[in-house]
Amino acid sequence: MVDLIVLATTNKNKVKEFQEMLSDFPIEIKSVADFGPIPECIEDGETFDDNAYKKALHTAKILGLPAIADDSGLEVEALGGAPGVYSARYAGESATDAENCEKLLKEMEGKENRKAAFQCVLSIAVPSGPALTYEGTCEGTILQEKQGDSGFGYDPLFYYEPFGKSFAECGLEEKNKVSHRGKALTELRNEFDKVIIWLNQRISEAKPPKPDHDEFKNNDWSK
Repeated sequence: MVDLIVLATTNKNKVKEFQEMLSDFPIEIKSVADFGPIPECIEDGETFDDNAYKKALHTAKILGLPAIADDSGLEVEALGGAPGVYSARYAGESATDAENCEKLLKEMEGKENRKAAFQCVLSIAVPSGPALTYEGTCEGTILQEKQGDSGFGYDPLFYYEPFGKSFAECGLEEKNKVSHRGKALTELRNEFDKVIIWLNQRISEAKPPKPDHDEFKNNDWSK
């Protein structure tokens, strides 16, 4: 029976969000950081869905446990959807949140259209491959300068009209009710009883047996 799910991230803020949203269920949520270093998953997908599934399956196969991964980012209308899947590394592979925000502000100079949306895709996968997907979107506008010091990522630049403030000025509970990740998590949470049943059915599925040498090249075990 499944009693542990690995969250495919080392981001403590994300771990806290997931743990709080799923705290009513008899499932322990741990981060990959709790298992020591594992090989890095290369996020080279063209969509949030691609990357979320790839991270979840990568983690599940390595640890032999069900895993949840999210891929999320900011899509700005005036920038043709950028930074999109490159949100975390918009200013470079090792960019900080502050550096990404600064680049976004520079790219938005002189832009009248400030519409933007946070997008999130959650994927929960088992080692044998099957996965479930949940999605969430939150629309807002890009500020002229950073406001607030809570949250992470682009939160200080994302103004949410119904609240009259940026995401970085919101408390975690307040933000979770409307955020892209919060909406995707709410979808997951609302079906989590069924998800647990699905996991218990799927977790026992094994990889196909290693084939004879003559068949090896045609079996995905070699990948």
